[in-house]
Amino acid sequence: MDFSVIQYSKFMTLLDMLLHNLRTLHMSLEDSIKWLGEVMAEIGPPHSQKNEEWSFFNIKQANAIIDYLKISLFQHYKLYEFLFYSTREEIVIGTEQMIEVVKPSGGLLPDPLEEGISFDIYSTFIEPPPTLDAEVKRLDQEQVPEEFQSEANISDADPLVGFTIEDIKSVLGQVTDDILIGIQTEINEKLQIQEEAFSARIEKLKKA
Repeated sequence: MDFSVIQYSKFMTLLDMLLHNLRTLHMSLEDSIKWLGEVMAEIGPPHSQKNEEWSFFNIKQANAIIDYLKISLFQHYKLYEFLFYSTREEIVIGTEQMIEVVKPSGGLLPDPLEEGISFDIYSTFIEPPPTLDAEVKRLDQEQVPEEFQSEANISDADPLVGFTIEDIKSVLGQVTDDILIGIQTEINEKLQIQEEAFSARIEKLKKA
């Protein structure tokens, strides 16, 4: 119908109000038709010069709106009443699933793959107890001769034992000096290259 923006707004408001009257106010078909007639008289074509500025639809547009409501809402009014008023049974479709928890190792079922279970289940039911590892280590230490144990204890000692703070400072100073000298040399080379480049540019500018 080539409605304007205001006409679209009024038309959508009209549809919303008709559904509101049906859904909330439980208005009958006869009352809805009467209500539509009163509203269309206000927003329809003017009957006098006084309310001409408040009109939004001409006669053709008003008849088209009424025809549309007649074949859509009013023709299926009982269907809309059933949709808004009647309670329908909710069908819930579900499936029961049995979940079998992993049993401790040594049962009738074989151990599952480690990649297919979570770490919590694996550490609780499948992983060997930590007490066994501690017991094996203790037995191994008892079987090792005392000479090897003493050598192991010596190897585990702090390697800085026997050095004073002054010795450590002197070693760190030498290492730091070597590193700083290398960095300083590299910086000086880069500065020299940049200085030569700037000097060449200055000479070009002087010649220009």
